[in-house]
Amino acid sequence: MTGFGSADGKVLGGRLRIEIRTVNHRYYNPQFKLPFELAGIEAPLRERLRQLLERGHVAVSARWLEAPQSEGAIAVDLTRARQVVAAAAELKKKLKLKGAVDLAFVVRQPDVLSVQSDGATAAGWSDVEPIVEHAAAEVRATRAREGAALAAELVGRLDALAAGAGAIAQRAPARLEAELARLKRAVAELAAGVPVDEQRLAVEIALMADRVDITEELVRLRTHLAACRETLARDGAVGKQLGFLAQELLREVNTIGSKANDAAITQTVIAMKGELEKFREQLENLE
Repeated sequence: MTGFGSADGKVLGGRLRIEIRTVNHRYYNPQFKLPFELAGIEAPLRERLRQLLERGHVAVSARWLEAPQSEGAIAVDLTRARQVVAAAAELKKKLKLKGAVDLAFVVRQPDVLSVQSDGATAAGWSDVEPIVEHAAAEVRATRAREGAALAAELVGRLDALAAGAGAIAQRAPARLEAELARLKRAVAELAAGVPVDEQRLAVEIALMADRVDITEELVRLRTHLAACRETLARDGAVGKQLGFLAQELLREVNTIGSKANDAAITQTVIAMKGELEKFREQLENLE
């Protein structure tokens, strides 16, 4: 689910702001953009967010609103500076370019100037954790609001599936009687006046009735629908469980459709498949 949260606080004598954004993803997929002072906290940060946000693409960025206090000294790499100047002069000569290599150009090159830190500017997890918790709480709140809206939408889909199952159950007895009558007519036409073994005919009709009976499928379908409702009512991540139940619902609907041999039931099955597809699409947005 989508969500956003931010918080800031004092860290290392400066002021740090952390922003957390989440979008839909089947798994927990974190990405971090942190200043070098926070390089050592990535592992605990990753694990804590895994506990708080079980699914989703989670983008975490941190920036300094106020620079931290630093006791490090600036170091100059003269060898690197000479190499930069020499390379620039050679490039100027070979390409016949105008201009001069100035100080501003040299100091902008990587590794010419660097901060020699004594380790005092590295933030620990305990320094950053309160800010992370606050930002993550905002994310969870926005995701909870979206989840409530999605749950209402999913319940509507379940209601439509339940209505379809009810219509099929109501139609099923008449469909079975029509199928039995059709079989008797077909046997009578094929027999063309020849006596038919009524006992054998009764056995065949019973076997046929068992093959086209959809009572078990309807029972399982209603059981899965009830399980979906119970899952939606629970706290915590429910997307994976609902995904499994959606597969089982589709299995039962497909079986009913294959046994139907009835235009009215077939039309209802097609409508139910449409509702199931919408149900499964919305699950991609649910944690």
